[in-house]
Amino acid sequence: MSSTIGPAEEPVGIPADVVRAGPASLSVRGMRRRSWFVAGFTFTLGAFLAWQVAQAVLRASQLLLLVLLAFLIAVSLEPLVGWLVGRGIRRGRAVLIVIAGFFVLVAGLLAVVIPPVVTEVNALVHAVPGWLQQLHDHHSTLGRLEDRYHLTDKAKTQIGSGGSSVFGGLLGAGLYVVSAITATVVVVTLTVYFMVSMPAIKRFAYQLVPGSRRARTQEISEEILVRIGRFMLGNVVTSAIAGVATFAWCAPMGVPYAAALGIFTALMDMIPMVGSTIAGVVVSLVALSVSWPVAAATAGFYIAFRLLEDYLIMTRAMRFAVDVHPVVTVVAVLAGGALLGIIGALVAVPVAVAINLVLDEVAFPELDAA
Repeated sequence: MSSTIGPAEEPVGIPADVVRAGPASLSVRGMRRRSWFVAGFTFTLGAFLAWQVAQAVLRASQLLLLVLLAFLIAVSLEPLVGWLVGRGIRRGRAVLIVIAGFFVLVAGLLAVVIPPVVTEVNALVHAVPGWLQQLHDHHSTLGRLEDRYHLTDKAKTQIGSGGSSVFGGLLGAGLYVVSAITATVVVVTLTVYFMVSMPAIKRFAYQLVPGSRRARTQEISEEILVRIGRFMLGNVVTSAIAGVATFAWCAPMGVPYAAALGIFTALMDMIPMVGSTIAGVVVSLVALSVSWPVAAATAGFYIAFRLLEDYLIMTRAMRFAVDVHPVVTVVAVLAGGALLGIIGALVAVPVAVAINLVLDEVAFPELDAA
């Protein structure tokens, strides 16, 4: 009996093409599987690390904003320091003179603002016993309100049932005050450091740029710093105009504390977009102590001044100071305020100035030459 030797039987579970290819195909397929695993693991690890970095930046965002604000203040005061250095004064002493002048100015403002505040607080404290007595007088206005709405009982109920919430509110307010004081100390300290070390900081930053582009980068950076300083100076000038205008209106109209309200308006006007509006509302409410017509006239004055400031004073000052279109300024302030709050609104225009200058000096010429 003859037997026919046929092809070797295929091992069970292994495809025929793999059996015919031999061990080399198995090795290639294993390498492919390992490469896909390595790629997936690398992508997952990179995404996790990126997420951790983003979370760290978000946690440190407030500190980074304070650092940026301190740097902008230092850049704004740099022309004064440079002027003193040009007069032969050492940089450290020049910074000390500028900081001392700033604190003298702040002390003068507080000397104008604090006495009216203390007077009103004392008047409020002395008026409280009279108000309590009127609550029990059924013929007085407060007494009739008490009889109708039972304000005292409701206040006692709220205090008794919400003692923990009241304590929590007071604790939150205390923490907010502590946080504000801490932020102020951080900003002042960093501002002094940046003012003293500004030349060294710029030299270090320029050394990070390749030598072939260092001169051009230095020229553009210096122009950006000059324009930022002009912007801050223009903001101070427009705020001073708002304060003087408030004093000039309130004094003849008999509105109390005209000087303090002028200082308050000047400080609030430094906050873009909403600062002057808040100041106008506060001054109009104070004008109610004189009469309704005076309060209405004060509100009309602030509406007219706000239009004048937005469409004439601010646009001309910003156009001269930073050479940026007013629409860009408004959009930058709105975007910065929406993303980062008040500090974001303050730093938005300097950032827009830097971007605009880089586009004009670098990006657009390269696109035109392409």
